[in-house]
Amino acid sequence: MPISRAEIPAEDAHELIERLCRDWADARPIDREETQARVTFDEGSCLLQAESDRLVVAVETLDDETLDRLEGKVNAALEGLTGVTLEIVWEN
Repeated sequence: MPISRAEIPAEDAHELIERLCRDWADARPIDREETQARVTFDEGSCLLQAESDRLVVAVETLDDETLDRLEGKVNAALEGLTGVTLEIVWEN
């Protein structure tokens, strides 16, 4: 399974996870703990981890094409919440 990971500088990583979970809760299953969450999409999953100065995101899917699409969904959601264009560098 292809996996991609990104670290996004964010002083408010915990708050970003909360907001993402609220936005996505109606449409997909979410397992939430204090500093992390796992969001399950039809095409894969996304693990969000809040650290003191960043948000760590890992995306896992069945194939590379789907991985690119799910990365795009996560990018768009984060940019929508922050209101800025983010330079997210995915590593896989």
